[in-house]
Amino acid sequence: MQILLADDHPLFREGVKPVLQKLDAQVEVLEAVDYPSAYAITAQHSDMDLALLDLNMPGGTGIDGITQFRRRFPDIPLIVLSAADQPDEVRQVLAAGAMGYISKAAAPAVIVSAIHLVMAGGVYAPPDLLSPHTTTPTLPTHPASPSGPRLSSLTERQLDVVRLIAQGMSNRQIAEALHLTEGTVKIHVTAVLRALDAANRTEAVLVAQKAGLA
Repeated sequence: MQILLADDHPLFREGVKPVLQKLDAQVEVLEAVDYPSAYAITAQHSDMDLALLDLNMPGGTGIDGITQFRRRFPDIPLIVLSAADQPDEVRQVLAAGAMGYISKAAAPAVIVSAIHLVMAGGVYAPPDLLSPHTTTPTLPTHPASPSGPRLSSLTERQLDVVRLIAQGMSNRQIAEALHLTEGTVKIHVTAVLRALDAANRTEAVLVAQKAGLA
């Protein structure tokens, strides 16, 4: 599992890395110190599983930096880390395409839970930072067709997982084929089931096959 951790404060990065290790024993953390290095590293690792970006770093201007990252790498789940606690900022970050907003003051358990939610296709924002006028985007429960928002929300890695599931592979076999850990595969499978509104692997394959993806 590869995660980009972009923050210009070394001490903060060192503090977050042990938390990320709780996601997967073999997680690989790629570190960036500003927006330019975050773009460069991500371009070199297009199959990255997740990006965690500080909102305010050198080489970018807050929301503009997030918008540019999302424009360049639309398939990589993105979570913003920020020390600010303004509801308007949360709304702007989510509107810019981030799938999560985590306060730097959050407890390790909250960070892990938020990442699991985002990796499963959900959107996370601290409830106490949401104003009455701030809404959190959610995935549609019953999309109109298999070619609609459900399939477009899948990343390339998740599409690979769907195709291998269609071949009858177990999580362990998929992990070996894609050079991932079994824990990472489980996260992707959960994301696939949620995105396709499928109750199980068989139903997910049927939806994908109907759309010509498996």
